[in-house]
Amino acid sequence: MADLGELSEKLAGIKQEITVELTKLDNSKAVFEYRKSIMDSKTGKIGSLMREMGKIPNELKSEYGKKVNEIRGWATAEFDALEVKFKEQEMQRRYESEKIDVTLPSKKLTRGNLHPTTQVRNQIVDIFGSMGFAIYEGNEIEKDYYNFTALNIPQDHPARDMQDTFYLSPEFLLRTQTSSGQIHVMEAQQPPIKIISPGKVFRSDDDATHSPMFSQMEGLVVDKGITLCDLQGMLDVFVQKIFGEDTKTRLRPSYFPFTEPSVEVDVSCFQCKGCGCKLCKGTGWIEVLGAGVVNNTVLEGCGIDSNVYSGLAFGIGIERIAMLKYGINNIKLLFESDLRVLDQIDD
Repeated sequence: MADLGELSEKLAGIKQEITVELTKLDNSKAVFEYRKSIMDSKTGKIGSLMREMGKIPNELKSEYGKKVNEIRGWATAEFDALEVKFKEQEMQRRYESEKIDVTLPSKKLTRGNLHPTTQVRNQIVDIFGSMGFAIYEGNEIEKDYYNFTALNIPQDHPARDMQDTFYLSPEFLLRTQTSSGQIHVMEAQQPPIKIISPGKVFRSDDDATHSPMFSQMEGLVVDKGITLCDLQGMLDVFVQKIFGEDTKTRLRPSYFPFTEPSVEVDVSCFQCKGCGCKLCKGTGWIEVLGAGVVNNTVLEGCGIDSNVYSGLAFGIGIERIAMLKYGINNIKLLFESDLRVLDQIDD
């Protein structure tokens, strides 16, 4: 730089530029970025002036440094003042946006509840648990032997068809019933046996009342002198706990390969009290589950002497019980997780 006059002129231009530019800034971030462009020691317009000190004659260096420090101090004060101003404004806007009116009513908190299927499963487990039943958790991937053969289901039975069963291989499949659990239990322990086996089962079936995957609970009792009377007495307690104390059961003859005799279990309509309505289709009764006395062939196949012991078994569709209990007419509603449905159900 040739002389101090030229420096003074340059500093005046920088000062004028800063004064104009500061009027255009509207937030602290913009101030910070512009400040850097002016004050940075390498690239800033003021910061880089000190790097030119080596070019200044010795007798002028003192005056040169004084003038540069003066504008540096002025610019720093201007930047600091504007930054403080903007930060106060920004803090005030933040306070306004986050301000809470304590006089306003509080927001309603929505309390979650268990899925209807889970609620019914828990209720059934509690009911049979109070009668002394233990819980056995079976496998969802099962061998053909446990799912069919050991339950006295012949090779040509329709239930084995590909249309009804999800086969993974000739030997393995997705279980179609929790009844397979009773075979595992009877093979592993000798009577007395008293278990329930809840879990998911899978069948190739899909309509308003059926799903390819659903929940079932198998019940099994094996001991000396077990009869259908024991079954009905036990189911009476179950339906009264689920549907109401005045609910009754009715056994109708049926057929299942693994029980003999076999029965379909109906309950008196808990909606119309047996008078006849749309739910019970005018009959006063609703079918809820299948049951029977364990077939001697099944007992013998598990190493249990059928001359000494007898047993009873029953299978409960948990979604079916939930649909009846809560008035749900389409099983798909239980799998869609629609909160408009689920919010109405909380026992």
